[in-house]
Amino acid sequence: MPAIKACLFDLDGVIVDTARFHYIAWRQLANDLGFDLSEEENEKLKGISRMESLEIILAIGGVELSEEEKSERAAVKNTRYLELCMQMTPDDTLPGVRRFLDELKSASIKIGLGSASKNAKVILDRIDMLSYFETIVDGNRVTKGKPDPQVFLMGAADLQTLPENSVVFEDAVAGVQSAKAAGMLAVGIGEKSVLTEADIVVPGFRDFQLADLLEAFEK
Repeated sequence: MPAIKACLFDLDGVIVDTARFHYIAWRQLANDLGFDLSEEENEKLKGISRMESLEIILAIGGVELSEEEKSERAAVKNTRYLELCMQMTPDDTLPGVRRFLDELKSASIKIGLGSASKNAKVILDRIDMLSYFETIVDGNRVTKGKPDPQVFLMGAADLQTLPENSVVFEDAVAGVQSAKAAGMLAVGIGEKSVLTEADIVVPGFRDFQLADLLEAFEK
């Protein structure tokens, strides 16, 4: 049975809840274009890149923009989003995350980040967690978005770890699919009814220990 040598984490919804900031910023963009974006519609944007998200929003609103206008709108959205993120503190880290990462470090299990976000380092710095991550594979490095496995395969390569020795923590369907396509164990953070392809699903890290992960990995 292969041992766990690395854990790769998504950022939004796993380490920290910046999803509400994304929603505020995307909804403002939609409003500026003359329509609204519901929370249900916003769910479709989870785990995918900024430009892919914009395309979905434009389709919802039935709005067509030139490539130049798309770039401008996406930049404005990102500025709004970062303004909101700058209000974050270490207290915004999701419950149990820091303790769980401390457990991994104590067990000499490598830690990496795999996120579509281009602002991952900024956010990790704001919540004082940058030092935990031995590699950060984000939207500035990947050329293929989730559910393509590129992000997590790059993370495992950075950490000099094989996929079968790696575990991914994800809250989005596309992210779980990415982990499975990479040949890694996928731990879903959220609802079992949504993350149906994950190997195990937990509501969060508040009551999740390294021992629980090792037990699941052995199964």
